[in-house]
Amino acid sequence: MSGLRTVEEHLADVLAAAPALPGERVSLAEAHGRTLREPVRAAVDIPVFDNSAMDGFAVRFADVTDAAADAPLTLQVVADLPAGTAADPNLAPGEAARIMTGSPVPSDADAIVPFEDTAGGLADSLGSISVLRAPRALGAHIRRAGEDARAGAEVLTAGVVLGPLQVAAVAASGVADVVVSRRPRVAVISTGSELVEPGATLRRGQIPESNSVLLAALAAEAGAEVVRRTSVPDEPGDLDAVLAEVTDPRSAQPADVVVFSGGVSAGAYEVVKTTLSRTMTFSKVAMQPGKPQGFGRLPSGALLFGLPGNPVSAAVSFEVFVRPALLRMQRRRVLDHPVLTLPAATGWRTPPGRRQYLPVTIDRTDPRAWRVIPATSGGSHLAGGLGRAEAYAVVPAEIDAVAAGDLVDVMLIT
Repeated sequence: MSGLRTVEEHLADVLAAAPALPGERVSLAEAHGRTLREPVRAAVDIPVFDNSAMDGFAVRFADVTDAAADAPLTLQVVADLPAGTAADPNLAPGEAARIMTGSPVPSDADAIVPFEDTAGGLADSLGSISVLRAPRALGAHIRRAGEDARAGAEVLTAGVVLGPLQVAAVAASGVADVVVSRRPRVAVISTGSELVEPGATLRRGQIPESNSVLLAALAAEAGAEVVRRTSVPDEPGDLDAVLAEVTDPRSAQPADVVVFSGGVSAGAYEVVKTTLSRTMTFSKVAMQPGKPQGFGRLPSGALLFGLPGNPVSAAVSFEVFVRPALLRMQRRRVLDHPVLTLPAATGWRTPPGRRQYLPVTIDRTDPRAWRVIPATSGGSHLAGGLGRAEAYAVVPAEIDAVAAGDLVDVMLIT
């Protein structure tokens, strides 16, 4: 379709303008959800020392090699090793130490016999024991020091997001603080004289304002700190005042990014387009929804995103353009959502010459054959149906229609 920019062209301009935010050192308790700026290297071996993988007995392998149910071998228990002990008892031939999972393995031991491989188990685990089954090999049930990582080894690379598993890995490495990217500070401004706060009494022509709630939540999920969420009527003076306030470099938390919704299309009251025509470039992008887009940068460096006002358009535009920019600013290694290829459960129409982003749900009734189902009828104003979506079906511009059974790319968002 002539006169339209591609998604890739618009995104390239956005990413080229996205500045890297500075790094800061934070405690591990504050690190969850942040983007790692410097690699984490282990301060200790993981595991720190040779330890038992089972509750049982630390033994000399040579003492129990021939143990069997019809020919048990007797050992004398000379020590008791709970988790956390620092003891390293000597074990002479024919001797064993009772040991619990995670306890340091005595230097003289080279295998562990679990309780269940002895005649008495835990109930008869002190004094003498009868071993009924030999360990499978030398070193059986011993977790060796450093088998996961040696001190100094890189445990996590820069650019990863610190989720629960990652912060646990940092803690296990003996590291108490990490260098992460500062969170992007985001202001969200919805425009429209028809907007009122959710729950307010509506007069004719008014609607509950939902875009700022949507975009603020999406920004927070992308690692941002939302410093302002508001809506303004279609009055240039009101928009100017709020923009100046949220981007004032003298304020404690000036916004790095301002996201507008509404006011960027071709109507008579497009306040963002009217007010910021010298600062932002307004384009038509070959996508549905989300064709009208605005983007620019203030002299202060703050990025300005002008998104369409329809809720589905705003949501899609955020995922395609704003989220990658926020992740780039944090120097996240991966900027894209995961994409699956799944069959469509039903057919739907696609717009000519534009890439389609259709909110969908995933039918998981058959775990071996997931299918994609439209979450809405396709209208960009259908905010209620958007709440059912867990992904977007992404259909190339050259596809005229999707039929039941066709394979489609599905961008996961939950």
